Amino acid sequence: MTEAPTGQPQADCLFCKIVAGEIPATVVAETATTLAFRDVSPQAPTHVLVVPRSHHENAAAVAEAEPGVVADLFTTARAVAEAEGLGGDYRTVFNTGAGAGQTVFHAHLHVLGGRPLNWPPG
Repeated sequence: MTEAPTGQPQADCLFCKIVAGEIPATVVAETATTLAFRDVSPQAPTHVLVVPRSHHENAAAVAEAEPGVVADLFTTARAVAEAEGLGGDYRTVFNTGAGAGQTVFHAHLHVLGGRPLNWPPG
């Protein structure tokens, strides 16, 4: 996958379309830099994706280009966990690359909780 320059939206990116409001999603939180919405294929009772509004292919790319946005992703994740009643019992995961399970190449942080989560995952 190739990335749009400087975090600009990509026409063929599912999450860019969700951020733009072109594709519906169940939004649970949003900030100036992030959008959080329910995963369409949840792996836990709470499974929310937190994405940067800017397009970056993966976590490493957003960290390099906009490190403050990475902090915003985690701040939004914590707010989602609190709103979902998870307290401090939740998992956050970035999958980077197809071999790690990334299927949409727009950085996104999974927030999972609501049941015991085993280790190691997968």
